[in-house]
Amino acid sequence: MSETVQTDRVQTDRVRLRILVVDDEADMRELLRDLLEDSGYEVHAASSGDEMRTALNTAVFSLVILDLRLKGEDGMQLAKELRQRSSIPIMMLTGKGDETDRILGLEIAADDFLMKPFNNRELVARVRAMLRRTTELSGPATRDDQYRHERLSFDGWILDLSARQLTRPDGKPEPLTSAEFTLLEALIKSHGRVLSREQLLEATRGMDTEVFDRTIDVLILRLRRKIEPNPRQPRYIRTERGIGYQFSEAVVQC
Repeated sequence: MSETVQTDRVQTDRVRLRILVVDDEADMRELLRDLLEDSGYEVHAASSGDEMRTALNTAVFSLVILDLRLKGEDGMQLAKELRQRSSIPIMMLTGKGDETDRILGLEIAADDFLMKPFNNRELVARVRAMLRRTTELSGPATRDDQYRHERLSFDGWILDLSARQLTRPDGKPEPLTSAEFTLLEALIKSHGRVLSREQLLEATRGMDTEVFDRTIDVLILRLRRKIEPNPRQPRYIRTERGIGYQFSEAVVQC
């Protein structure tokens, strides 16, 4: 076993990252289990929506890998159901090359898409990237470490970059997916400057080899629905036609 794999295994065992695989094909479940367990992750496999719900009710998972085309079930609906109950990252697998499916999936719930058949190394790399974004800086905040958190504030909202949490002006948390948080972070850190779609794609989906411009548009739409007073007339995230997007609200450290 290489030193890199050993290091990954030590790190993942320490934080006990657990992945839920939902696929109705036994061979695919076994392939994913073998790939991810060899990379140091704990894997639980489910063959249906009911088994997925049972698993989610009995354990805590860091990532869900969900097949879009489950027999007799709508994978998109399962992803939407999952998103309504949790902000856990979701990677959707699909054998269909229709870009509409990916756009709809991203708008509803998913953080990433991967086409079947996939390259094994690419799948593991994407999983690592998604989990790294959501776990490397996160952890339960305490009174002793709250002053070490990097926080940015705009118009009463607070973005905690260390805990990867967004808090509304009324003090309530606003759940964001991993991709939504990363995009908002990129925009806020460059507030006042226009970022192209290519720059935002690089910031949010650097591991994706099949990136497309509509990905950013969908994520912007989702963010506006969550944070803008009037999503139809956005005040925070403004569109610069033909160029990209700009976060125009004043941002301060807090």
